[in-house]
Amino acid sequence: MTTDPLTWQQLEDLTDFEIDIINGSTNSQATLRLFGKTEADIRVTLFRDNHAWCPYCQKIWLWLEEKQIPYRVRKVTMFCYGKKESWYKRKVPSGMLPAIELDGQIITESDDILIALEGVYSSLYLGMQDPKVLPLRQLERLLFRAWCSWLCYRAIFPGQEKGNRQQFIETVAMVEQALDSTPGAYFLEEFSTADVIFTPYVERMNASLFYYKGYSLREENPHLSAWFDAMESRATYRGTQSDFHTHVHDLPPQMGGCYSNGESQTLLNQEKVDRGSWFSLPDVTYPEPENSRTEALQRVIKHRENIIKVNPADNQLFDEALRCALTNMMTEETCTPPPGSDVALRYLRDRISVPRDMSIYAAKRLRESLEKTATLAGDRQPEPIPIRHRYDQNPVNFVNG
Repeated sequence: MTTDPLTWQQLEDLTDFEIDIINGSTNSQATLRLFGKTEADIRVTLFRDNHAWCPYCQKIWLWLEEKQIPYRVRKVTMFCYGKKESWYKRKVPSGMLPAIELDGQIITESDDILIALEGVYSSLYLGMQDPKVLPLRQLERLLFRAWCSWLCYRAIFPGQEKGNRQQFIETVAMVEQALDSTPGAYFLEEFSTADVIFTPYVERMNASLFYYKGYSLREENPHLSAWFDAMESRATYRGTQSDFHTHVHDLPPQMGGCYSNGESQTLLNQEKVDRGSWFSLPDVTYPEPENSRTEALQRVIKHRENIIKVNPADNQLFDEALRCALTNMMTEETCTPPPGSDVALRYLRDRISVPRDMSIYAAKRLRESLEKTATLAGDRQPEPIPIRHRYDQNPVNFVNG
């Protein structure tokens, strides 16, 4: 049985999703975070990327959220996604992200930022220069280098791919040992600066190695699996957490390239990430919130004019097709889109960004309905997502959340 697409007004009536972006849970849309305090208490401005894709920005963002320090956010374009804003270059001539302004002083480099913040607001359990934290910081850098060696360099010589994989596996074993040495799931006796430091790139390793190397970091390492589970118990982390699809297509421009080994498991994983089933991916394990569909719907409705404007299809055709997909998502009834809309629906499927646009489960629900609806119109795919840059994601559309 098929149904007609709901009107935009009918769709609006189906969502009551609303969050307090200023005082509520961690979210990527906020430009002001107060945690129940006043703007007079603000001493920090965080400069981070428009898309919530920058790993070093995530580190500072998560730390501020955990400490519940009132702060402002100013969003800036990353180098590989567009032109750097002139106002930011005047503040930070290098243009690098993140940066903070603390009591009027500009500070760059994420480690230096954390040390400066600790000097004013105290540490998160143990600080950056604590004797227990220093070796973990070194281990994180060792893991980062092993990951880069495997992911970002094309294997040329016989055995090179296998050797890079083995080096990474051996380094991960050291991380597993470090986690095993503590009584709980975190890197120290309780959640700390060390966990904040590991978070950005371990999250990206989990996604990229699954997609490009057929290796599931979370599933093959029990202590890291428990660490991920513990992190996902924290609303602060869930608010900054991205999904596999977002990471694997954002990383190539940032890293200078990500190389697939072309193995059968890798190809199967790539199919799952790009075309579903998104609910079978090892990117998240906490239970799906009941409001995931209403969140996705609210976010699409808020940005629908931009979403329709930037889509390569005719506006009227895509408007109807998009309403078909949203109708399916909300009612679970089949809604046949207009002929020729398969590419348009999949174009949007590929450009949902987590957490910039919505949380992981909301994105999964939206991708799923876009793909189901697109299948009714055809099997054509859009142009591949660029790997040298991401100019397809105009940052202007996301400055205001």
